[in-house]
Amino acid sequence: MAQRLRFGGFIAPYHAPHDNPSLALHRDLDLVTLMDRLGFDEAWIGEHHSAAFEMIGSPEMFIATAAERTRSIRLGTGVVSLPYHNPLMLAERINYLDHITRGRVMVGVGPGALASDALMMGIPIAEQRSRMDEGLEVLIPLLRGETVTRKTAWFDLHQARLQMNPWSQPSVEFAVASLTSPTGATAAGRHGIGLLSLQALGGTAMKSLAKNWAVAEQIAAESGQAVDRSKWRLVLQVHLASTREQALRDCRFGLDSWIDYFRRVAHLPVLPEGLAGDDLVQAFAETGGAIIGTPDDAIAAIQQLQDETGGFGCVLLLGHDWADSEATARSYELFARYVIPRFQGLNVNRQASLEWVMENRHVLSPQIRAAMANRFSEFAAQHGTENLDPELMGAVGLTPPPPEKS
Repeated sequence: MAQRLRFGGFIAPYHAPHDNPSLALHRDLDLVTLMDRLGFDEAWIGEHHSAAFEMIGSPEMFIATAAERTRSIRLGTGVVSLPYHNPLMLAERINYLDHITRGRVMVGVGPGALASDALMMGIPIAEQRSRMDEGLEVLIPLLRGETVTRKTAWFDLHQARLQMNPWSQPSVEFAVASLTSPTGATAAGRHGIGLLSLQALGGTAMKSLAKNWAVAEQIAAESGQAVDRSKWRLVLQVHLASTREQALRDCRFGLDSWIDYFRRVAHLPVLPEGLAGDDLVQAFAETGGAIIGTPDDAIAAIQQLQDETGGFGCVLLLGHDWADSEATARSYELFARYVIPRFQGLNVNRQASLEWVMENRHVLSPQIRAAMANRFSEFAAQHGTENLDPELMGAVGLTPPPPEKS
């Protein structure tokens, strides 16, 4: 049987600065609760401290809240920026979550996406990636319950260890973020952990996927480790509706603010300047960097990714406010109803059962008619035929009684 593809959400989140921030945070919690009810496997929550859009400053606190509102969905830091935290303090928080969630927590790490965050904390931008590597080298053994002594330019640990052994054995699951540089793939290979590919659609992104995974495999082999494709997660930008036209109309609500953020803050020119309204939505859909359409469009795109990459373990839907709350919830419901079953084989036995029954109609139908005819005959023999429906008797092969003479 083919590996069961998992599905989840990657919630940075992205909320336009004119929106009510408190309500936006509550919508994020509502979204995770909805995903849990719809059967999604996991949700990853980001950490950011500036620029107004990505408003969650502590994914650990969000996870603690969401854990109380959900039943089975796994919850990960997506991602926690390692240069911002003393590794022991971070390990303590993750270990606490591991215990209170009974093993539902995961750790996604990265160097920090926004240079403005690092600037506020006095962290040299050029050192963010090396600090991520240093932090990860001690965070992994700490969360295995080991004792660590390590001194760097930015932290100094002396026989550091957790007071409680981790709930998850041998450890919580780790993943490292990857966008364009080989930093994430190198770290994943060196430690034999999962990879979070943050942009998986579009020509350039799809080419980099295979290269980054090859880097992870190469470094893993050189380091005596192994990387597992089931721990490889791809983040997709998706909005679904019953028709493509409706999906495009939905995205008029907030796509322009999201694109403006990436142009002016994240320094990723996803579209040329000068487009707005319907033109902007249509142009963005045509880039191939997002799925704005129907469940069939999502199925085709995910199948293409599987074919071109050789396989991965999980698809994460990027959280965004392209559409209003109702249309967003509908998009996730459509995805859960029609896309997830296609890749998890949820209807394989149902389809086989339906086909088996249809193929055996020629055997079953005569037996059903015979059983019904037998009942009619027994009733007629005991009680007469005056209360029997002639049409029903004829349908099962019995001769209807002659009409009564007036």
